[in-house]
Amino acid sequence: MKDIISILKSVGAMSENSHFIGNSGRHLPMYVKKDVLLMHTQKTSEACKLFALKFKSKNIDIVVAPSIAGIPLSQWTAYHLSKICKKEVLSIFTEKNDENDQVLKRGYDAVVKNKRVLVIEDTTTTGGSVKKVVNSVKKAGGKIIAVCVLVNRDPELVNSKTIGAPFSSLGVFRISSYEVKDCPMCKAKIPINTTLGHWKKFAKLQKVTSLLNKKGLIK
Repeated sequence: MKDIISILKSVGAMSENSHFIGNSGRHLPMYVKKDVLLMHTQKTSEACKLFALKFKSKNIDIVVAPSIAGIPLSQWTAYHLSKICKKEVLSIFTEKNDENDQVLKRGYDAVVKNKRVLVIEDTTTTGGSVKKVVNSVKKAGGKIIAVCVLVNRDPELVNSKTIGAPFSSLGVFRISSYEVKDCPMCKAKIPINTTLGHWKKFAKLQKVTSLLNKKGLIK
């Protein structure tokens, strides 16, 4: 069976040598295009089987992931765990609210109560999103058995201590990340990639579109 990095590379989900903005707002020289993986159902299934095999002995009851991209990961992982463990493992997801937290809706808070939960996510830069999922599951009375992501880009920044729960990843693909003021790509006036990443979100929230244009950072 292929490792997760090989699976991602096989579908062209690894982009390098550019200037990206991650979900946290930090700037990155490389980017993992997890949405590309999700177009390929067989490869997504293969990736999620790696999750299932990793946690097959943990007696998981429910797999939880943040929407939207996390939904197919949660479903495929629960599917494989159900087959391997010969019991039904449920798949649910969290959703963003007006405060940008990840919350359990649709009655899912009652579903996770007193259950053994595996939280999964695609990639993480700071761990902010997955921590919000962990907090919501704990608040609903679920027992976090483990948290796992497809790829950890910074093990020193994102780990069990910073997440607040047993944390691991299927693979490590080290990608440096920077605050805007420290970003070497910005200082070198390398244009921000406006095809991939979250540049629109942060341009709007931080009202920096005009500033980026003036500095020649957006083509």
